[in-house]
Amino acid sequence: MVAVAAVAAAAAVYATGTFDDGAPQQTASALPPATAQIKRETLRDTREEDGTLGYGPTTTAASRQQGTVTWLPDSGQQVSRGESLYRIDARPVTLMYGTTPAYRRLAPGMEGRDVEQLERNLKALGYDGFTVDDEYTDGTADAVLDWQDDRNLPETGVVELGQVVFAPDKVRVETLETEVGQPTAPGQKVLTYTGTEKVVTVQLDSEDQRMAREGAKVTVTLPDGKDVKGEVTETATVIVPGDGQNAEPETKVESLIELSGAGKETRGLDQAAVDVTFTASQRKDVLTVPIAALVALREGGFGLQVVEGSATRYVAVETGLFTEGRVEVSGEGLSEGMTVGMPQ
Repeated sequence: MVAVAAVAAAAAVYATGTFDDGAPQQTASALPPATAQIKRETLRDTREEDGTLGYGPTTTAASRQQGTVTWLPDSGQQVSRGESLYRIDARPVTLMYGTTPAYRRLAPGMEGRDVEQLERNLKALGYDGFTVDDEYTDGTADAVLDWQDDRNLPETGVVELGQVVFAPDKVRVETLETEVGQPTAPGQKVLTYTGTEKVVTVQLDSEDQRMAREGAKVTVTLPDGKDVKGEVTETATVIVPGDGQNAEPETKVESLIELSGAGKETRGLDQAAVDVTFTASQRKDVLTVPIAALVALREGGFGLQVVEGSATRYVAVETGLFTEGRVEVSGEGLSEGMTVGMPQ
């Protein structure tokens, strides 16, 4: 987008118009060095950026227990609620759904969002005898006992820290950070995981954040040239290390884009470079001229030098969207096909 101040400066170099009693002034002065036509079209404020097709951000699952790794899933394997993410000392670490990470042991008498999250998962897995709320009651403990029995865990009615990993939804194992048979300790990385749906990740300069608002529609061009539709579902500010030893880090806006019905087109593309076209705004069926046609008027604002045969006159205009070298204009007497003056 072109700044109005910059346009004003450029236009002032080209020409200035005057008005008498508010009416456009007709002149027989020399014709402008070049001309252009007023067009009626749709203007779009767009930006094309490089993106990466994959499974989105990775999350690290770290051990919360001392022991030996006795089972790991395969890289690329999907794990759903109630299934084992990995095993320590032959005891499963179970995946459950939720946005609050496991950070403490859960026992009768405790309250909190993590308690409600645990109860919601137990209910979804078929256990009952309790009310889903934020209180860990005796009914909750009884359901936990049944769950522990089914999972071959010590039957205590208490969920120890490290027995459960919470993730927003089912996960896809990305990388393994250890091996079966290796010792592990609290804080040691076990594996990384992502979501299971393919998404596009794009990093924009912070001043372009308007392009990537949540809910914005985009077009994604795949490596084979096919275009698929997408929607921005998440945005976050990230710090990106600079290139080079002494380079300053940069602040970027990272966007996640969900693709619409592109399963067939993206099959076999676990990781690929794509082009993403953002559209920040759109103006349909408007009059437009090249930005360079704008004239800075002595009375203030902008105008156009309308060319009519061997004469010219200045018409004041209101400007709208600036994009791709053209600007939306409106004003009394303007119409499609008119000829306007341009600098050489």
